[in-house]
Amino acid sequence: MSEFVDYLVGKLVGEDGDFVIETREGSSTTEIVVEVAKKDIGKVIGKQGRIAKAIRTLVKSATPRNGMRYNIVIAEKE
Repeated sequence: MSEFVDYLVGKLVGEDGDFVIETREGSSTTEIVVEVAKKDIGKVIGKQGRIAKAIRTLVKSATPRNGMRYNIVIAEKE
């Protein structure tokens, strides 16, 4: 699933965009943390969070039926 999020964020920020994707697995929930550079974070979040919400919806719909849940966390890269 992190490859899917990598593809989506890569298309949003462009070729020279600076972002890192980290996966933190738990027992029933997996967090996918997307750290984006300050100059590109607006492209990933969007106006009123619409793009971020769309990414979360796409991930939720692409989740396999094995009971695993995915949370998308978008953070500013330091």
